[in-house]
Amino acid sequence: MSLQVENLEKNMAKLTVEVTAEEFGKALTAAYKKNRSRFNIPGFRKGKAPQVMVEKYYGVGVLYEDAIQEALDQSYPDAAQESGLDIVSRPEIAIVQVEKGKPFIYTAEVAVKPEVTLGEYKGIEVERAKPEVTDEDIEAELKKVQDQNSRLVTVSDRPVQSGDEVTIDFEGMIDGEPFEGGKAEDYSLLIGSHSFIDTFEDQLIGKNAGESAEVEVTFPEEYHAAELAGKPATFHVLVKEIRAKELPELNDEFAGEVSEFETLDEYKADLRAKLAEKKQAQATAENEDNVLRKVVENATMDIPEPMIDQRIREMVDEYGSRLQSQGITLDQYLQFTGSSLDSLKEQMRPSAETRIRTRLVLEAVAKAEGIEATEEAVEKQISQMAENYKMEADKLKGLIGESGISQMKEDIACQEAIDFLVAEAKLI
Repeated sequence: MSLQVENLEKNMAKLTVEVTAEEFGKALTAAYKKNRSRFNIPGFRKGKAPQVMVEKYYGVGVLYEDAIQEALDQSYPDAAQESGLDIVSRPEIAIVQVEKGKPFIYTAEVAVKPEVTLGEYKGIEVERAKPEVTDEDIEAELKKVQDQNSRLVTVSDRPVQSGDEVTIDFEGMIDGEPFEGGKAEDYSLLIGSHSFIDTFEDQLIGKNAGESAEVEVTFPEEYHAAELAGKPATFHVLVKEIRAKELPELNDEFAGEVSEFETLDEYKADLRAKLAEKKQAQATAENEDNVLRKVVENATMDIPEPMIDQRIREMVDEYGSRLQSQGITLDQYLQFTGSSLDSLKEQMRPSAETRIRTRLVLEAVAKAEGIEATEEAVEKQISQMAENYKMEADKLKGLIGESGISQMKEDIACQEAIDFLVAEAKLI
């Protein structure tokens, strides 16, 4: 394999990789072995024809797609490492030459981690966050506990109100015809949750149990199902049951049921102490955020778009995993919210860029100040992780591997850089 590296504008680079004819021949053989069971050539049992006969009968091009992928998988990681570049995006591959008996040549356009020019980062002045606990905070916390200990009771003497949970049957129509996914029975819906499109929930307010309603809505222009996007629909809805939230009374009995305290006053005092601790932690985080925000604003860098796109893909994957842990897929979420993957990515773009800028600045500060993670800090973090996962530290360290340990060191150094910046800042 041979490699040429060309630096492009805006922190992009192009790698030109040449795989020898011999190595590409091996890739063709690997492609043949992978696919031979599907080749049917007269005179041979299916899957038993030799490679030369497959190439003669079908043409060697039948193997190119898998051979190219094999050659890329084998050569690109080595080319990326040999380039010496700090690559921060997936490669954009373009095939230059593919022919049996000749070198396989391709280009890989990649984003490179940008250089950061730090502005002022020591002695940054920010207004100090004040961790105050008010009576309103206590009342809000009590209301939250009330909600958590509420119960749903069936209502028959009034119509639907915002905040009710209703059981409904519904069927949607577009131009008088039902559409896929537009029908359900015994569906529980919280009025005011806005989990349904447009004003669907609002149009059920005022309806009584046993009453039907014609709900008129319009699907969003960016709805994930293209055949429904932007179209008006009519839903035939039957309100089968109305349930209202019944809150427990705030008294000593309530305090005794939800805590270890006998009186409401004692419970409130405990809530105040816990909220004070929580507010202090929030204030500390806010101070860090405000200092870091100013340091990032003072720095300059040119972030390549593919680097942002890569971070967005990672954020979408993380979001999908969180949804999955709650029993819902990303596709289902997009359907329920009337959104699309593209719109979700655009919503995430500002956050992705902010995260990249922040990380790059922290790495630059750590480098400028000689901040590095010590072995003791790494071992401490591994021990804490091992305790959380109920594993032996040495076994966990083996699973993490060298690359994981390296990433851990970078993360620790970045956190220490935050501590440094806050310690150097002037909180007024």
